[in-house]
Amino acid sequence: MLQVEGARVQFGDYRALDGVDLALVAGETIAVLGPSGSGKTTLLRVVAGLQHLDAGRVCWGGDDLARAAPHERHFGLMFQEYALFLHRDVAGNVEFGLRMMTSDRAARARRVDEVLDLVGLDGFQSRRVASLSGGEQQRVALARALAVSPRLLMFDEPLGALDRVWRHRLLTEIRSILDRAALPALYVTHDHDEAFAVADRVAIMRAGRGVQLGEPVDVWRAPVDAWTATFLGFGPVVAAEVRDGRVHTPWGSLRSSSPLEPGAVDAIVRPDGARIDHSGAIDATIVRSTFTGTRVELAAVSGSGPALTVVVVPRDAPAVGDRVRLSIDPDALLVYPRRAD
Repeated sequence: MLQVEGARVQFGDYRALDGVDLALVAGETIAVLGPSGSGKTTLLRVVAGLQHLDAGRVCWGGDDLARAAPHERHFGLMFQEYALFLHRDVAGNVEFGLRMMTSDRAARARRVDEVLDLVGLDGFQSRRVASLSGGEQQRVALARALAVSPRLLMFDEPLGALDRVWRHRLLTEIRSILDRAALPALYVTHDHDEAFAVADRVAIMRAGRGVQLGEPVDVWRAPVDAWTATFLGFGPVVAAEVRDGRVHTPWGSLRSSSPLEPGAVDAIVRPDGARIDHSGAIDATIVRSTFTGTRVELAAVSGSGPALTVVVVPRDAPAVGDRVRLSIDPDALLVYPRRAD
């Protein structure tokens, strides 16, 4: 369906996209994930036809879209700013794009009813947009994008303006809506929890380039490099050495589940990798405890190494100052070639 091939965009001396390749298949959602300045929004604008390519091409079903204006691509686009018409009611906002497609009022009304039901706003047709909550306004924006039956739906940080409760609720709903509508989607975000929750595959970008593409569980379990691991919230990165088949770290000699070549490396432990284990080899002290509602995140210091993160259920949480023994899951010990300073 959608193919992005060698996309390059240059702004003076700054290269916003540097040879990006991406392919999206029918019914699939890809989350484009990266920090500010990584090129993810530029990529979305290129696909939408809002940004000219300096090199490469964007195709749909093998057809080059270079000469297709944004409205001719039949793609839907949702921004963080909902861009709703506050002087119109919900039905008037959802119907806006349909007015350019058909003069049949009854057909437009039926379609408005269909998409409002799809996004969970049945009965909201006559409500004023200004009276709605942020989450409800976002669903109106989604209904408007869906109403014109786009062949691709694109999201640009759509939940950035919402509070935590609405963000979590809408993530689940957006995923369900996309599944039911069987629409392919590109979902741009800087939040890895959001990307992993909504996407079939995650594309990580850095400095205008794609660095990793895979299913969320695979990206989480095996980030392609140390930069990607730290971007996903793993860490800290420590200098280590592979010797005699083990990884010698500031926390001690650890086993990795991956075959390793001897030499200097950088080592990172995934946040779910360290656990309290009465027979564990690492002697540590709890220096910080953070309660998040459903779990407790502990910081445990051992020897000369930086603090390790340990996640436990509240009833099992030791207190700050307690001594514990830890073990590290060999699958969660990530080892990369030593970075040049």
